[in-house]
Amino acid sequence: MHDLIRKYVVKYFGGGCAGDFEVPLEALDDAAVIGDTVLKSDSHAVKPIFFPGGDIGRLAVSGTVNDIAVLGAEPYALACGLILEEGLTLSDFERILASMQQTCREAGVCIATGDIKVVERGSLGGCVINVSGIGRRTEAIERNLKVVRLFRGNFKARWILDSNIQPGDNIILSGAIGDHGLAVLSAQEGLSFGSAIKSDVRPLNRLIQRMLGEVGGIVAMKDPTRGGLADALNEFSEKSKVGILIHENKIPIHEDVRAACEMLGLDPLEVGNEGKVIIGVVKEKAEEVLEFLRTTEEGREAEIIGEAVNEFSGVAMQTVVGGKRIVARPIGDPIPRIC
Repeated sequence: MHDLIRKYVVKYFGGGCAGDFEVPLEALDDAAVIGDTVLKSDSHAVKPIFFPGGDIGRLAVSGTVNDIAVLGAEPYALACGLILEEGLTLSDFERILASMQQTCREAGVCIATGDIKVVERGSLGGCVINVSGIGRRTEAIERNLKVVRLFRGNFKARWILDSNIQPGDNIILSGAIGDHGLAVLSAQEGLSFGSAIKSDVRPLNRLIQRMLGEVGGIVAMKDPTRGGLADALNEFSEKSKVGILIHENKIPIHEDVRAACEMLGLDPLEVGNEGKVIIGVVKEKAEEVLEFLRTTEEGREAEIIGEAVNEFSGVAMQTVVGGKRIVARPIGDPIPRIC
């Protein structure tokens, strides 16, 4: 996917926007920044459209909201494109709309415009949803940046970007990984893992705004969706040009998820999530950010999982047996159509 975007999409559209594009397409960040406005578009083709802990509607709203939020902006208006398959029942359609409405209320956003198309039976698996959104700059990000500059006087970035991490910064994970991917896989394949693994899908924007405004010191954030923790950390490493060392014994993974991954031959670091955030924070504020997260429902399982280093490039993991292993980008998607 990364190669496809770089070799083809960026080839035709990169550098094509004039004006005040502070974070353009070719930055390949979670969203674009135009002036003080953040813009994002995200499409969802999850299969099946209902899965333990969520559905395509909740996923579509949360995905767009979170991609705006991790740049430090407050999302406030969404546009929704619905592509419906002939034969989708009206009861399922209404169930999806009700879920989207509830998720919008949780996030404090509204769907302001959109479009609907219907395609022939057998082509989609129910429906596909695109949600685009805009977010605005807030006082919370300004307070956060003031805290960052207390410890890093040369910090000039105006937004929370993948490229902001420097050696010494700590990496925090807001909670356990792998739940969403395994929940969707269980629904896809009719598997039972002996426990109720549920998706973690949820909007995180209100948590993020509080964290920026009440604690601060945050330089980078990312939601580890497709490609999971492994892919997100490699993006941090590549764009910031630093090495990242994580510690296996600090990565929160629920035991049922760990067991299911072992049974299926999956690496939980490569399994997608939809309700977690990875945070790069200046070392001096890391414990305070962790303490704040653990007071919230979304972050009660948070851990400091590693730090940025200059001794090597890429991502490495200190294993529980004492060695180190490379954490590379996933070669493919271990669980297709989870988002």
